[in-house]
Amino acid sequence: MSVACLDAPIAVWSDLLLSPMSYLEFDYLHRRGRVRYPAAEIFANLSTTFGITLCNSPFPAVAGMATTIGWTSDPFDRLVVAQAKANQESPLITADELIRAHYLPAVW
Repeated sequence: MSVACLDAPIAVWSDLLLSPMSYLEFDYLHRRGRVRYPAAEIFANLSTTFGITLCNSPFPAVAGMATTIGWTSDPFDRLVVAQAKANQESPLITADELIRAHYLPAVW
């Protein structure tokens, strides 16, 4: 497991949102034995521990934004990045180097 540190303004003044696509990816990884816990348990822990909520951007807007992303064919990555873009180009915390190379607000 990787560790990410938050600066005080991020921890105190920022809403931490999870793309519903990431929630679905938790399930995908669990069903393939790549993560130990089911999606609902992972999300419940993130929500309780860090106050993370699911992003509620309208799916049609997110899907439309995803169609403009041509640098990857991975549907998870396309929708996760589109979710961040649909939220006023919000930062996206990711270890994915391809995302960081193409979505400038992405950080690690």
